[in-house]
Order: sequence, then structure tokens, then C-alpha cells
Amino acid sequence: MKTIWAPWRMTYIHEEKEEGCLFCKKPLEKKDEKNLILYRAKRTFVVMNKFPYNNGHLMIVPKRHCTDLEELSTNEFQELFDVMKISTQVLKTSLSPHGFNIGFNIGKAGGAGKDHLHLHVVPRWMGDTNFMTTLAETKIIPEYLNETYRKLRSVFRDLKQKRNPHERRR
Repeated sequence: MKTIWAPWRMTYIHEEKEEGCLFCKKPLEKKDEKNLILYRAKRTFVVMNKFPYNNGHLMIVPKRHCTDLEELSTNEFQELFDVMKISTQVLKTSLSPHGFNIGFNIGKAGGAGKDHLHLHVVPRWMGDTNFMTTLAETKIIPEYLNETYRKLRSVFRDLKQKRNPHERRR
């Protein structure tokens, strides 16, 4: 039997779980890099998944707390999908994936770990699943989160500047 070490997973296992809604609290802190927030739109924001399924795994989150699609206003719904399009463009530019898995996990039975609605955008590459996920139930993420954050953040900024040339950069 081979042993595979993934000590960074202990952070997730032992991390003290915060009270309240993570997706409501983190944007208020104004610590975007620390909180892995890449992009802020009027009604939604983009955040990297701290414990990703794959390199570049993003979540698009309504700023207003809601738990189901029916709770979204027409404007929130529209912006969520507009930002999804922007996010896939950024990932294509930055990481050159071959495809994407995009979707919602709604409710505990649907696999939702958080009760605040969010859309997952997971970049995929041909051959990104291998024997590790099948035999060892282990996923290999090939790059540190902060390195991926810097790559994606600069492309999000460039895109935002092109769309809103009069807006001041943060």
C-alpha cells in the first residue's frame, strides 16, 4: 500500500467553524485577497473555493443572503449568470481549461455545505482525473491558492476596467 500525504487537508478538518453565514460576513471585511474574493459586481461577487475540487474552482455568490433560486430577484439572477460568463472568460484566459463543470448544490440533500446560494464554476482539463481520485480518493491541486488568486485577480481587474473605464481600480 502506498501512503499519500496531504497535510493541508487538516486545516479544513480542524478549522474552527465560524458562526453565521460565511458568504454574508467575508465581503464586509474588505480583505479580498485574504478571503479569496476576486471580483465584486453590484449584486454578486466571485470568490475562490478555499478547498477546491480543482485548480481555479470559483463560486459566484449573491450579496443578499438567499437559499434558493426562487428567492433571487430578476436582476440578481441576470447578474449571477452575467458574472458566470465573465468568470469562464477569465478562467479561459488565465488557466486554459478544456471545459467546465458549472452548477448549484441546493439544500443538504443536494450537497450544499452552506445555506447561502452560490454557483460553482469548476475548470476541467482532459486527463485531470486519474488513478488518484479513483483509487486513493485523493485529488491533486497543482498550484497554491494564492498563486491562482493573483493570476485570476489581474484578469478580472483588466476585464472590469474594459467594461467600466471610468471606475477607479481598488
